[in-house]
Amino acid sequence: MMVSNSIQMQVRDRVEKSRDDIIQFMREIVAIPSMDSRIGPVGERIGAEMRKLGFDEVRFDVMGNILGRIGSGPRVMVFDSHIDTVGIGDPAEWSFDPFQGKIENGILYGRGACDEKGSTPGMVYGLAIARDLGLLEGWTVYYFGNMEEWCDGIAPNSFVEVDPKVRPDYVVIGEPTKMNVYRGHKGRIEMKVTAKGRSAHAASNHLGDNAIYSLLPVIAGIRDLEPSLGDDPFLGHGKITVSDMRVQTPSINAVPDEAVIYIDRRMTFRETREAAIAQVEALIPAELRDRVKVEALFYDEPSYTGFVFPVDKYFPAWALAEEHPLVQAGLEVRQGMGLTPAPAGKWNFSTNGIYWAGKAGIPSIGFGPGDEETAHTVLDCVPIDDMVRATEFYALLPYSLKNKI
Repeated sequence: MMVSNSIQMQVRDRVEKSRDDIIQFMREIVAIPSMDSRIGPVGERIGAEMRKLGFDEVRFDVMGNILGRIGSGPRVMVFDSHIDTVGIGDPAEWSFDPFQGKIENGILYGRGACDEKGSTPGMVYGLAIARDLGLLEGWTVYYFGNMEEWCDGIAPNSFVEVDPKVRPDYVVIGEPTKMNVYRGHKGRIEMKVTAKGRSAHAASNHLGDNAIYSLLPVIAGIRDLEPSLGDDPFLGHGKITVSDMRVQTPSINAVPDEAVIYIDRRMTFRETREAAIAQVEALIPAELRDRVKVEALFYDEPSYTGFVFPVDKYFPAWALAEEHPLVQAGLEVRQGMGLTPAPAGKWNFSTNGIYWAGKAGIPSIGFGPGDEETAHTVLDCVPIDDMVRATEFYALLPYSLKNKI
C-alpha cells in the first residue's frame, strides 16, 4: 500500500514549518569540530535537540556515541549518521572558515556538511515528526550519531554487542547519496607491508641495505595489479592503492633500516580477505621474502571515552536485493517526494553498512543529501533544500515499510 497523499502532505507541511529550525541546527553542529573521533561536544548539541523534541531516551553509549530513542514497538529501525569528520588539512586551502562555513547559492559549505552531519537534522526532526503524526505505531526507532571515519563499522558493532545491545531489524545509513536510495558498496581490507633493512651512513651506503628499495617491486606490482582484480555487475571492479608510507631511519643522512607501506584494497563480491593478502604477498620477489612481510591491519585505538573495541580492519562487501521490502519502501517514499525516478544505486566509498549488512546481515539502505565527491575536500557541502527535504524521507520510511512486511 502506497503512502497516501494526505500523509505525504502532512509530513511535508510539518517539515516546512520546521525548516528554519532544521537549518539552524545543521549550522550549529557543523560549527562544532568533531575530528579524530572526538564527538562529545557535537553529541551534546544533538542530544539537546532530541530532548527538546521529546525523544523517549537520549544518552551517550559506552563508546561515546549519542543515542536517541522513540517508541518501544517490536520492530526496530536504526537511523545511522556518523558525526565525526576528517581533519581540515592545510587551512590555507580553504576559502572560508571550515567550522563557520558559508551559505552560497543555496548550498551550505563546511567540514562535515556532506560527510556526514547533513543527515543528522533530517533524521532527528523526521523521527519526531513521524511520532507526532502517529506514523511509528509498532516501531522502536533510534537515531545513532556515531564515530566512523577511522574504522568503519566499529560503532554499530558495539551497538549490537556491547551497548545498548540491540539488534535492529532494519537500518538507514545517512551517508551522502544525492537523494537516491543506495543498497550496497564494495568491501575493504587494509594491509601493511613492512620491509626490514640495515642502516649505514649515507656516505657509505654500500654497507647498508635500504629498506625502501626492497618495497619498490611491491609498489610497482600494486600499481599494475588492478586490471586482474575481481569484478561484479553491480558493485564494480576491485581497487587497490598504496595509501601511505612510513620510513624509519637514524637521520636523513642514513640508509633507512625499515620502510612500511599501507594498502587500501577495495573488494567486490567473490573476493576473500585471504586471497587479497595472497595477491600482495605474491608481489614480493623470492629473494626478499625473508625481510618483507604482509599483514592485515587491526584496530584497537581507544575512543575519546577510553573504550576499546578491538576489530580486524576487514570490511565485507554487501548489497541488499532491489526487490527487498526495505529497498522498495525507500524507492516508494522517494517517488512520493517527487524526486526524479532512479533505480537503487551504490556508494563508491565504504560506510557502516559493512557491519550492519556485511557482517551482521541486517537489511540496510542508504539515503542522504549531498554528493560523496565533495567529502573530505575543501568543498565539503550540502544543498540546503536537499538537507531539509531528506527529513520527509526519514519520517515516512518506517510507515511505508510497515505496509510491506
